[in-house]
Amino acid sequence: MFYLADVKDHIRVEPKHFGLATREAVEQQLNESYVGSVSKDYGFVICVVEIQDVGEGVIIPGDGATYYESRFKILIWRPELHELVYGTIQEITNFGAFMNLGVMQGMIHVSQTMDDYVTLSKTGTLSGKSSRRSLGVGDKCVARIVAISYKMGEPKIGLTMRQPGLGKIEWLEEKKKKAESEAKRTASKEKKGGNKK
Repeated sequence: MFYLADVKDHIRVEPKHFGLATREAVEQQLNESYVGSVSKDYGFVICVVEIQDVGEGVIIPGDGATYYESRFKILIWRPELHELVYGTIQEITNFGAFMNLGVMQGMIHVSQTMDDYVTLSKTGTLSGKSSRRSLGVGDKCVARIVAISYKMGEPKIGLTMRQPGLGKIEWLEEKKKKAESEAKRTASKEKKGGNKK
C-alpha cells in the first residue's frame, strides 16, 4: 500500500555536496540515501516529496561530513498482509511464478497459481491439468499478499491466486461472462415459469 510518511532524521551530508545551498545539499543527500532503500519500518522508498525543515549543521570531529536534523515527507510502498495487488508475470519457474508489482516483485508458489494440478509445460508456461488454463510471462494478474519476510534485505513477498476474484485477468473475465449468462438463463426460466401460472 502507498503511504506518505513524515520523517525526522539527522542527515549526514557528504562533502561532495558542500558547494550547494544547505537545503539543496540535504535534498541531494536524501535522494541518494533514502530513495530506492528498503526497510521494515518504511517499506520501499519511492521519492522524497517535500523537505519541511532543515536545522543547524553539526560537524563531528573525525568525520568529514555535516549532520542536519531534518523533517521531510517521503512516498513509500509498504506491502500489507492480505492486500490485493495487480501485476504482470515476469518469470516462470518449475516452482512457481514471479510477479512484477511495479515497486517490488512477489512470488506465487506453483500450488497457489490456480485450483488445479499445475505443471511447467515445454512452452515455459504453468498449465492446469483439468482446467487447461495456462499462466505465462506477460500475463496480467490479481493476487493477494499472504506472506512477507524481511530476513534478507529486500522483502520476500508471497502471493496467492487461489481465492475468489483472484487470478489471471482473462480467467476473471471468463468467470464474469459465465456468471452473467447463467443469471440470464435463470431469469429467463423464472419468467417462463411465471407466464404458465
